[in-house]
Amino acid sequence: MKISRILILFAVLITTSLSFAQESEEDESLSLDSGPISSQFDYISKKSGNYRADGVRYEVVKEVNLYKLRENVLDSVRAFNQRAAGLNATISEHETTISSLNKKLEETTSNLAAVTEEKDSMSFLGISVSKATYNIILWTIIIGLFILLGIFVYRFRNSNILTQEAKQNLAELEVEYEDHRRRALEREQKISRKLQDELNKQKKTK
Repeated sequence: MKISRILILFAVLITTSLSFAQESEEDESLSLDSGPISSQFDYISKKSGNYRADGVRYEVVKEVNLYKLRENVLDSVRAFNQRAAGLNATISEHETTISSLNKKLEETTSNLAAVTEEKDSMSFLGISVSKATYNIILWTIIIGLFILLGIFVYRFRNSNILTQEAKQNLAELEVEYEDHRRRALEREQKISRKLQDELNKQKKTK
């Protein structure tokens, strides 16, 4: 029985020691000089005393700790405000950059559209027309020129044929004329000989 009581008492002492050591470590980790605001409030709560009056529990906080906590809170608020101001400035700078990039993008898009339109268009007689219209006009002119060339060749061939026919007719006419002139000359010679013969006969008769 005595041994059991001694063991129980020893266990209680060890448990109490561990709890006290853990609380001491926690108290040492809590401070008003470092750590987040929540841990500083925990430090104030740990270091404050308490009492009851009229059934209400009150916490007694050291004034110096309260001022220190107040300064820390204000410092945190100022740091937060500075960080917020820095973030706002960064956001504003990014918005300016985005606006500039959007403007450049619009200019690039406009230039690209102009280049595409210029690429897809041709100048014809000082007038800007699309490539399709330009091709239609060009092929219309080419086909028209081929048609005119065909008409010219056709008329030239017909004219050449008529010229050859006229030359042939003229050659035939010249042959006929020469033949007629030759026959006329022969007749004239025959008549002249007959006339001369008659004259000679008349002379002999006299």
